[in-house]
Amino acid sequence: MSGRKQLDPLVTIGIPTYNHADAYLRETLRSALGQTYDNLEIIIADNCSSDGTEALVRGLESPRVRYFRHPRNIPANDNFNFCLQQAKGEYFLLLHDDDTIDPDFVETCMQAAVGQPEIGIIRTGTRIIDGHGKVISELVNNTAGQSTEELFLTWLRSRTWMFLCGTIFNTARLKETGGFNSKHQLFQDVLAEFTLAARYGRVDIPAVKAGFRKHAGQRTAAARVDQWCEDSLMLLRTMCDMAPVRRNEIWAAGLKHFAKHNYDLAAMIGNPVERYRMFLSIYKTFEKAHSPMRFFYERARGAFFKRLGRVKRSLQGKTRVTR
Repeated sequence: MSGRKQLDPLVTIGIPTYNHADAYLRETLRSALGQTYDNLEIIIADNCSSDGTEALVRGLESPRVRYFRHPRNIPANDNFNFCLQQAKGEYFLLLHDDDTIDPDFVETCMQAAVGQPEIGIIRTGTRIIDGHGKVISELVNNTAGQSTEELFLTWLRSRTWMFLCGTIFNTARLKETGGFNSKHQLFQDVLAEFTLAARYGRVDIPAVKAGFRKHAGQRTAAARVDQWCEDSLMLLRTMCDMAPVRRNEIWAAGLKHFAKHNYDLAAMIGNPVERYRMFLSIYKTFEKAHSPMRFFYERARGAFFKRLGRVKRSLQGKTRVTR
């Protein structure tokens, strides 16, 4: 292995996209092309878009971009794995077509991983942004030095985020373990991250270097929530298998975490009867670890303090103006 390959490995950014040319794709592409790291390839996998995606990408005229267009629309997760299979880089980032990375994201990750070519994943902190790019919240990656068991528990207790935009994978390791894959392809991202971290280790970078976009006004169906519950249990069982020493602690924390996660999804069901039925189903599925009543209480309490914070900030602003 040459010194250049060790110090400056090729990194692949895979961007699966579908009909986002007039939405967020431009911003995502700018963030990928604007990296301070030079040894980079960008794969754009167009899932048979019917908008101007191809024209947008062709207009980039960048030698680092490799564009693929599927002749027909395929399942989204198949497109994720297509990006992975096309990757020539030693490291791989799957960047959704509405997320962003900071200009020094790749460079920071590669500097942190020098001398550790077999590492499974490299993680940074992440911010959550809205449809206009406004920061809703952000969280540093506070898991440096933690064992696999501690990483699992930190995530289950909502003290760290496992977003794809903040994670670079070892390409060969990710391919060896089957890429992105879960029963319903809903927790396939977290499963891949945890699998590589547990088997091959990880590098943790505290700084916030990536942006995950959260969309408002979502709706879902009861059948979809059923699938989320099944994927949740599959992921939790796999986590327990990967961390047997603290299995009982992880299982207990996971039941609460996934109950709340799926209550959040159930709350978006439009039909009130189906919504009520799904809340009861989730309560039973996750062994009554977290009740719907407690979920609604915590949700209302959080909303109250959020409103209170906005009022305080508004009053403080008015006070400064009058002074």
